[in-house]
Amino acid sequence: MSGRWIWGRRPVLEALRSHMVRSILLSEGVRDAAIVTEIRRAALESGVELHEVPDSEIERHAPAHAAQSIVAELRSATTVPLNTILEVVKKANGPALLLVTDEVQDPHNLGSLLRSAESAGAQGAIVTERRSAPLTGTVTKASAGALFHLPVATVTNLISAISALKDQGIWTVGLSERAEQSLYGVDLTVPVAIVVGGEGRGLRRLTSAKVDIMASLPMLGSISSLNASVAGAIALYEVVRQRRPATGDETGPSRH
Repeated sequence: MSGRWIWGRRPVLEALRSHMVRSILLSEGVRDAAIVTEIRRAALESGVELHEVPDSEIERHAPAHAAQSIVAELRSATTVPLNTILEVVKKANGPALLLVTDEVQDPHNLGSLLRSAESAGAQGAIVTERRSAPLTGTVTKASAGALFHLPVATVTNLISAISALKDQGIWTVGLSERAEQSLYGVDLTVPVAIVVGGEGRGLRRLTSAKVDIMASLPMLGSISSLNASVAGAIALYEVVRQRRPATGDETGPSRH
């Protein structure tokens, strides 16, 4: 399976809307549910070729039983330079909100984190290049297509990237179950980047030393830590909660 192929009906539709698709393969005889009809219409309007093929052809490009009868070949890579994200932040309507991941290796966790970041109105995400899940089909499907709406930068040196965020006035908040300060006591109305560590060991030592604040989520049961994607989602939406006007407006921060 190539990183240029994605699968799943929602990710394919989102990729089409973002003009990222070169061609689409759809299983022969698939019944046109509403989303399949929408995909056909979007492909026609975008001039993207859609071919009906045997299931065996679909399975060449996607894990068994995961494709939902459809795969798409992408036109180009989906990452951007770090400077592009910093420029997006400068133009944003409201304080910065970014997601930073430090060696998140499970593609489902990474995809889920990107989905939460996009849903929370983040302007972008920064992902370590080494020891991170590659941005291939599994991540894309787990993100429910958010990968095509959220600018993502992959960096070789996360410490330098964090320094660049600080230079732009963005506070970095790292998550750790060992941190003494609760996330709920941190002012997240300022420009902020939520930094999430990988499965198992969490943030690396140098990353923990570099961020401005280390914060924890209260653990009231017998389990001592949360899944990386769950912890990240809670933190991102704590930012949204703190920034929400007292009137109850649910729109939250905007990347535009």
